[in-house]
Amino acid sequence: MSEKLKYLVKKYREIILYGVFGVVTTLANLFTFLFFTHVLGEDFYLLNNALAWIAGVVVAFLTNKSWVFGSRDWGLRKVLTELAEFAVARLFSFGFEEGGMLLFITVLGLGANSFVLFGVEITGQLIVKTLLSVGVVIMNYFFSKFFIFKKNNEKDKKNSTN
Repeated sequence: MSEKLKYLVKKYREIILYGVFGVVTTLANLFTFLFFTHVLGEDFYLLNNALAWIAGVVVAFLTNKSWVFGSRDWGLRKVLTELAEFAVARLFSFGFEEGGMLLFITVLGLGANSFVLFGVEITGQLIVKTLLSVGVVIMNYFFSKFFIFKKNNEKDKKNSTN
């Protein structure tokens, strides 16, 4: 690997890791949504999305704490504090996603559209959810970086300058 590439990877490590684990979290969320849509039906898309959100929060918390923001303190008090802050922050993006799904699927009727791609039906609900995920990822990074794991980021900056 060239020195310039090594420098860029080191400089943008956090964003790269957030992107990688963001994809993992998003896939866990989407597959959970599809699973519950299959089990409960499309009429329960808001409940299906809520259950998918729970799965996504668990995956995201563990990966963000461990690998993205490097929070090394696994004491019960610290974990519960970070988890509570993480869940509250994620409630904002969950509200954005639920509200967006309600607007685009129920009010504007985009949930009725679907097409088949490589033998798989791509529903309007899945399309709307996927598009809303972009805004969700951006909001979640902002909350995690500047509020939840902020203390860890400040410690890292102090350690790197010493």
